[in-house]
Amino acid sequence: MENKINVRRVALMVLDRIEAAKRYSNIALDAAIEQSGISGADRGLLTTLVYGVIERKITLDYQIDKMSSLPPSKIESSVRNALRLGLYQLIYLDRIPDHAAINESVELVGKRSKGFVNALLRSFVRTEKRIRLPHEEDISEYLSVKYSVSKEICERFCHDIGRERTEAIFSAMNEAPFMTLRTNTLKTRCDDLLALLMRSGISAEKTSFSKVGIKLSGSTPYSLIPGEAEGLWFVQDEASQLCAAVLGAKKGEKIIDCCASPGGKSFSLAMEMENEGEISSFDLHENKLSLIRRGAERLGIDIIKAEPRDGRKFDESLLETADRILCDVPCSGLGVIAKKPDIRYKELTDIDRLPEIQLSIAENNLRYLKKGGIMVYSTCTVLPSENENNIKILMEKHPELSLVPFEAGGIKSEGMLTLYPDEHGSDGFFIAKLRKN
Repeated sequence: MENKINVRRVALMVLDRIEAAKRYSNIALDAAIEQSGISGADRGLLTTLVYGVIERKITLDYQIDKMSSLPPSKIESSVRNALRLGLYQLIYLDRIPDHAAINESVELVGKRSKGFVNALLRSFVRTEKRIRLPHEEDISEYLSVKYSVSKEICERFCHDIGRERTEAIFSAMNEAPFMTLRTNTLKTRCDDLLALLMRSGISAEKTSFSKVGIKLSGSTPYSLIPGEAEGLWFVQDEASQLCAAVLGAKKGEKIIDCCASPGGKSFSLAMEMENEGEISSFDLHENKLSLIRRGAERLGIDIIKAEPRDGRKFDESLLETADRILCDVPCSGLGVIAKKPDIRYKELTDIDRLPEIQLSIAENNLRYLKKGGIMVYSTCTVLPSENENNIKILMEKHPELSLVPFEAGGIKSEGMLTLYPDEHGSDGFFIAKLRKN
């Protein structure tokens, strides 16, 4: 019991830090794990509690405010986090008894707040854990509370892609994400890697569309997956695997991956090229390039040259030097909400400034592409403003560009493809293939 209470105290500390300092959840959580020395099952519980509360924060707060005897503004931040932890366990974690979730949440708060926390959580249990939702007349408010995504983002999704598709995507994104591996075909075959995983007791299966992907079922601990030290695989979502394949990189070619960190698509391209040719992996920040260099070394790749570059600034030495360019531009990330819970609460003002940056990067890198060369433009979002709209503008400004039909794992496209979590079981992702005529 002592250990469990300590884990919840650490969870509360992490949530308080995130709230107070507006820190990213993964940074605050990693720091807490390192400082506390939590490991094994306790580390798993801590991760579940912190990410779970962040993922469901809007839903949890709505329930708290509906049941509270105090006005929302009168509930102290740390007390609210303790209530969120308690409610999250009561609603979403079946293996934790109700009395344990309640009692341990009460222990997290000061003496004068214990009665309040105890009464609210017990009241929720007495109502048979009935989840309250707003009326569907205000559809964005309803979706926001049901799926715990900001109301602004719900409004934008409903406007851009319709209510039905929005709800299907949010529902899929609220499922626990699974890990997907990309086979290192320089060292092994997908079938052989799958057999190795199965022999190790890991439940896994081939991905539906990528020929080199393996999907792990359940919450398989990273440390138990065999073959990492030998460089037999790296973690990469199926959508990203398809994106790299669509570029069609060939042995001996010169490729530019203009926004490469953390390196997964560069690694995939090197494998498609059988480690023959040249890949320039650029990223704005030098400190991120070490991830690419270390990853390439582990995977046995020696054709990647990682260098700092601002994708918007022209480098004359690169003019018309690349056979193919992968332009995976910085985006809102609204297709990967399941894996990055902080994205649920992004401000639209941050999102609305992105298309201009994305276009600037794409236009600059077009100058590096040889005549007849291929560029793939991609994002991990499903919003047209960052995807189809940008391609339309890019082609209007550059009549030398034309869309190239392609097939991605059996999915046929006339040149632009959006992958949806509900339909394809992958990240939300956009791929456009262009030729410079």
